[in-house]
Amino acid sequence: MPTFDQITDVLSRQAIELPSWAFGNSGTRFKVFGTPGTPRTVQEKIADAATVHRFTGLAPTVALHIPWDAVDDYAALRRHAEDQGVSLGTINSNTFQDDIYKFGSLTHRDDAVRKQAIDHHLACIDVMDATGSRDLKIWLADGTNYPGQGDLRGRQDRLAESLAVIYDRLGPEQRLVLEYKFFEPAFYHTDVPDWGTSYAQVSALGDRAMVCLDTGHHAPGTNIEFIVMQLLRLGKLGSFDFNSRFYADDDLIVGAADPFQLFRILVEVVRGGGMEPGSPVAFMLDQCHNVEAKIPGQIRSVLNVQEATAKALLVDTAALARAQEDGDVLAANGILMDAFWTDVRADLAAWRETRGLPADPMAAYAASGYQQQIESERVGGQQAGWGA
Repeated sequence: MPTFDQITDVLSRQAIELPSWAFGNSGTRFKVFGTPGTPRTVQEKIADAATVHRFTGLAPTVALHIPWDAVDDYAALRRHAEDQGVSLGTINSNTFQDDIYKFGSLTHRDDAVRKQAIDHHLACIDVMDATGSRDLKIWLADGTNYPGQGDLRGRQDRLAESLAVIYDRLGPEQRLVLEYKFFEPAFYHTDVPDWGTSYAQVSALGDRAMVCLDTGHHAPGTNIEFIVMQLLRLGKLGSFDFNSRFYADDDLIVGAADPFQLFRILVEVVRGGGMEPGSPVAFMLDQCHNVEAKIPGQIRSVLNVQEATAKALLVDTAALARAQEDGDVLAANGILMDAFWTDVRADLAAWRETRGLPADPMAAYAASGYQQQIESERVGGQQAGWGA
């Protein structure tokens, strides 16, 4: 097994993007809950995200959601982020909240509706040009609730045509990443329900179109690490949205429900070169639930990913390969389990201190007074939340 000192070079380049919306009020389909200190502007969201980065060294970029984070001057917003010590990252589109998209957006049978959805994505690329962002992430709520409601094949054809228009507008250094989700809000069929559909659509577009894998967007029992392996093998894994779920798209703190699954996923990321310099894989959180404090929740999530990554890097790959070649089932499994059960917390704490970071970011944040400061200062105005 490698020593901890042998894996720190890889750990030092780990970067996990934070979603701006994780710092706003969130909830369920039944209720959105307000909390003291919630950001009222995108600038305050960025300040909170930058705070996570200051305590962990793991979150140098912030993803924006348009129109939730729309501003008049994106160049100024970019400078604001840089002044806070972070950069603006992925631009996420939104075609799931306007009334016109009730029966679909990029897949809609009406040319005018599809044009509005396409134009929104072209406007998102304009935002990317101003912010310096590389990735346009598309998640579609498009689908149907009843058999016969829509032409399944026709919707795929229209999706392909719409995506081609958007892809053609990208700059030479920009990418399109297409997310998938097997249900909700469409319950009979979703137009991009699985990695295979996303892969088929982006493969038809070109080299700069990739798949986004949200770890909460799978049916129970799905072998997510197999999907990770396959997309890495095919060169089409563009990004992760890390979160955790017990039942469906719960958006819980990553690693909370099944830390062993997170470890297994990261073993395949390491195996497939996803942690190497120049890797096309972008890591992001999409953890945004409604009961935990926002900033500590993001801190805990990025630390969980870091811990699972360290364990994945400690797998004795040479011994594992020998055991696999010999057909030694228990030895091979034992090698993986030895890495998973290794307690890396003390090593990570000591290593953080060598980098000028607190050994325990959660405790350091609690003692910093930042939470009390924002609760006292952010009084009045409109709290940010879903749809704002």
